[in-house]
Formats: sequence, structure tokens, C-alpha cells
Amino acid sequence: MEASTAQYVLECGTEDCENNCQFYCNHCHRPMCEQCRDKHQMSPDTKNHEVVPFLKHKRHLPVDKCKLHPTRNADILCNECNIPLCSKCTTMEEHFGHKFVDMEDIDAEKLAFCLEEISKIQEYFLPTSKELKTETDEDGKEVKKTMDGIRNSIKSEAQSLKDLVNKVTSDKLEQANTIEKSLLKVLKQQGKTYDDYNNYLEKLLKEFHGYLPLSNFKGLLSAKFENSKIQSIPETTKPVPPVFSAGQFTYDDVSRLLGNIDVPNIKPDKRKIKPMATPSTQLKPTGKEMKQDREKSDVKQTLSLSSSVTKVREYTVPGVKSVYHISLGKSGILWASDDKRNLVHTDLQGNQQQRIKTSGENEGYHTVTQDGDLIYTDKHNKVINRIKQDNTITKFIKTGDWKPLSIHSSHINGDILVGMIKGGEANVTRYNKTGEEIQNIQRDNKEQELYKYPHYITENINGDICTSDYGKKAVVVVDKSGQHRFSYTGRGSEFYPYGICTDLLGHIIVCDSFLMNNEVHILNRDGHFLSLLLTPQQGINNPCCLCVDDENNLHVGQYNTNTVTVYKYLQ
Repeated sequence: MEASTAQYVLECGTEDCENNCQFYCNHCHRPMCEQCRDKHQMSPDTKNHEVVPFLKHKRHLPVDKCKLHPTRNADILCNECNIPLCSKCTTMEEHFGHKFVDMEDIDAEKLAFCLEEISKIQEYFLPTSKELKTETDEDGKEVKKTMDGIRNSIKSEAQSLKDLVNKVTSDKLEQANTIEKSLLKVLKQQGKTYDDYNNYLEKLLKEFHGYLPLSNFKGLLSAKFENSKIQSIPETTKPVPPVFSAGQFTYDDVSRLLGNIDVPNIKPDKRKIKPMATPSTQLKPTGKEMKQDREKSDVKQTLSLSSSVTKVREYTVPGVKSVYHISLGKSGILWASDDKRNLVHTDLQGNQQQRIKTSGENEGYHTVTQDGDLIYTDKHNKVINRIKQDNTITKFIKTGDWKPLSIHSSHINGDILVGMIKGGEANVTRYNKTGEEIQNIQRDNKEQELYKYPHYITENINGDICTSDYGKKAVVVVDKSGQHRFSYTGRGSEFYPYGICTDLLGHIIVCDSFLMNNEVHILNRDGHFLSLLLTPQQGINNPCCLCVDDENNLHVGQYNTNTVTVYKYLQ
């Protein structure tokens, strides 16, 4: 057997022939090559011999004597009794009507099966399994290489942070030294003032003591004390010592500075196993073919939060003063609205398709459905309208006594989520595709009101309903069953949430448009603050709305301009 091919290599059984065996004579029990087979079948003495392909050959079995007829060979098998017999046994009464087969035929059948299975194992299963084992070894090396890179990146980030901490520490210590010198200089000057005053008092004391002896009575009588009035004690100020305010940071703050290790929440691909060839075409693939198979295997791209945000482009929405809400549809279709009740249908090249007057203002009051239609709220008439792709407008849902403010069409199942108010109450209502109410969310499990003014609403990839509530000054998140999960209230200062959206990784992105904040926050799906995605230093001025397109770019609309800026924030 050759180690390289793991296949049997037999030589021809004819004397002085060194060719490989391909055939077998069942009569002579001899392997032979093609040439020897032809000679064998042309010879008058052997032309009637049965010559077959080697895999179908019959082996020369050892001769056993029949137990009942010792002078005969046991070369027949009784199928019913499964015992070897001789030809004479077949006439016996106990085997009457039974079927018999030649033992060599049975052996040849089972031998062929074994050889076929051996061939499968050697030519397909074992090489394929070894190939997969090699692939897992290579994957292991790749994982080790990747993790080494991540570890080096963490160490590099940590060293950069340490260097920065050392620099800040040095500057603060120098600041402390400077403050100390300044205070000590003032105190030293005050000390000299009191030294001079004490010397003056000592001199004055000595002068008054000189008048006290009786022998100097005449001097006391002649002394003039008009100019000997004691000077007031000099006034000085007590220094105000500096106060050290401890830094406000946590483990999570430091962890964010050093980056994140994100394990993508995607289902791993199954390893590609090539199909087994049919016996007639069973060939071992070459190294080139295996490489091509690997190159053709699908590799899913994974995304993570980038360490920096890059401006991609800008576009203008004609017909609006500001951009308070954006709804992106298929094929670059875009709907945008301002706080002046204008709703404009345009494409990304700025070509206006349609413009209508609505009752909407600074709310996320429109959304594109799975069918490509636009639906929008009419809070004055308390209805939800639908604009079909042929631009016809119809009434879709009546909301009764409730004023609909915000709306979102689910990308998961097509349900419609609506934030509404009535008097001093507020809720989020879920409708199905046909407009039937199926859920109403108003209070948490402690019967506390969840919402006050839900003016923007969206849904996360895990089914969470994320609401930007201007009245609560919070992002209120409930799960798909309506149970309150968390509320995000900003980072300490006043927080006034406006536009909100989510992305493929479950991030929650929300505008904070309070006075000078003008920031865009990004949270994870559990409400933990990750970073300020955009700030005024990046040219942001009162961000009002957000949405993420099919290429994972973030579109940002702002107050007092109809220009929308597009950013790349994932890598």
C-alpha cells in the first residue's frame, strides 16, 4: 500500500510480468493485468475461465470438509440454516426446499463491500476530515494572531493613557506647587509686617519702661505723650487654601477609554464539507481546487463601533426650513419634515417629488412601511394617514380620543408603534399591519406612568420599544411585551432627547438638543452610555433627528438648516 494514496497496489500474478493488477481469474485465483487477461482468455485451456475486475473477484477460500460427508468439501451455504454444506447435503430431508449459494459468491460480495468501504474511508472521509482538522488548526492560529493583535492594541491604548495620566499628573502637581509658592509668598510678607510691628512695640515698651523709676520723676513730668499713641495692629488676610475635587470617573469610564472587545452576535458559518463523489468519478481534489473552494465560501462581514466618526457627505432637502425627522425608503426615497408642518418627499439627489401640509411639528410623525408606503400622524384629526407609492393619501387608522405624535413601522414584523397623548396622559400603542390595535403600553409594573410626551419612537433589533420622551427628559425603553427595561436620563446635566434610532448592532442613538449640549449620544442595547458620537466640535448645531441607512451610515438633521449630514461610525 502506498502511503501517498492509501490505495492497494497489486502486481500481476503472471510470472515475469511486473504490470499492476486490474483483473482476477476466479477459476485460477490469480490476479492479472490487462495484457495477461487477454492472453488468458485466448488460450484454449483457459478461455472458459471467469475473469472479472479485481474488486469483484472471489478469493481462494480454505477447503473445509463436510461434517456429515468427510470425503466431500463444504463449499455451499444453506441460506435458511446459515451453515456450510456439501452438495450431497442438499438432498437431505432437513434441507428440502431451502436455497443454497456458493460460499465463494458470498465471500466475493462481502469482500467487494469491504473494499468499497475502505475506498470511501481512504479516498474521501479520512482526507476530508484531515482537511477540516487542518482548517481548524489554521483557524486556531488566526484566532491567536487576532487576539495577540487585540492584546497589543489594549497595551498600546493603556500605555497612551498612562502617558497622558502622567502628563496630567505632572501638570497638576506643578499647578499645586505654583499655588503653594504664591500663598507662602503672601504669608511671608505678612510675617515681615508682624516682625516690623513687634519691633516697633518692643521699642515703645522700652521707652515707657524708662519713665517708671522714681529717679527719673522729672523726666516723666517733662515727657510729652501726644506722639506716643500706640499704632493699630496691622490687618492681614487669612489665606484661602485650595480645595481638591476628586475626579468623577468609574471603571466603565476607564474601560471605554481603552476600547472594547466586541464578539459579534451572529451565528457562525458551518464549515464547508465537499460532497462525496460517486464511485465512478470518485477523485481526490487537488490543493488548488481545495483553495478555490475556500475562497468561494461565504464570509459574513462583522461590524463594530469605530473609534472615530467620519463625515461622508451632505445633501439638501428642498421645501423645509429645518430637518426634524427623516424617513428613508427603498431605492433612495426620502421623506423629511420640519417644525412648520411641511412634509417633503424627495430623493437623495434633492429632486422634490411631493410636498404636503400636515399637523406635525417637532415630532417623529412619519415612517416608511415594509410595503414602501409612508404613514404619518395627524394629531389634530386624531388619525394616521397612508401615502401610497402612487402619491394618493387615505385615512388608515383612527386613534379615538388620543392625539398621535410619533410613529414607527417595525422592520421585524411590520407592526406599527405609535406614541400618543390625551390630557395629562400618554401611551404607546401597537397596531398590526392592517391597523388593528393589539397592545397598549402606559404604566410599569408598579402602576407608574411610563410616558409624558413620547415625541420620537423606534424599535431595536431585539424587539425593544425605544421612546424619546421630551416630558420625561428620558429615553424610555420597554421590551416587546411592554415591561419597562430602563430609562436613560443623560449624563448629569439637563437632557432633552429628540430624534432616536437604532442600528444592526442594537445601539440606541439619540439627539440631546438642550441649549449648549447639542450632542448625539450612543448607548448599548441595555442603556449603558458608550460615547458622545457627535458634539459641537464636529460642527453639530442642535441635532434634531437621526436615521441609519442600508449602508450603516448615520443621517443627521439639524435645526435651522435643511442640510442633512451623513456620517460613518461603524467599521
